[in-house]
Amino acid sequence: MAAASVDDMASTLASIHTESGANLLALAEASPVLLVFLRHFGCPFCRKTISDVAGLQRELADRGVRPVFVHLGTSEIATKHFEYYGLGGVERIHDPGAAIYQLPAFALSRQHPLWSTLNPVVFWAWLKRALVKHGIGMIQGDGHQMPGIFFLKGPRIVRRFVHRNISDEPDYLSLIQ
Repeated sequence: MAAASVDDMASTLASIHTESGANLLALAEASPVLLVFLRHFGCPFCRKTISDVAGLQRELADRGVRPVFVHLGTSEIATKHFEYYGLGGVERIHDPGAAIYQLPAFALSRQHPLWSTLNPVVFWAWLKRALVKHGIGMIQGDGHQMPGIFFLKGPRIVRRFVHRNISDEPDYLSLIQ
């Protein structure tokens, strides 16, 4: 990444604050950050993502990686979901207008919710991996928004996983290597 783009990224991260008031750049400079962009809390794959990261808490802590979630829902709904999965104290960024999702640094796409749901790959994954544990949910917020995961070290994106469909499963440990 060129110096100017590092400066741009630093400026972008400095402008983003978590619900607790923490500055995202300061968090990423203090320790690597696994920045997880969720769709909406009615999405079973979103709930699965939270559950997956919760299951990796020890591994993330051992590697000094701090998970930070970006979500579209209200802080109240987010709190309930994160507490349910044992991540009540995790840093979260409330972005109801998906402004952060659309920043050039992340540029997460949008997809029609009907295609997201009726896509045979997604439907099969939902039946196979998400239905039993994470159930059926109603769209809460922007059902078009796609998720993504970014591994940050300071003002740099070291690795990224951008979902092509909502059922894609990232290898979190490979992202933080």
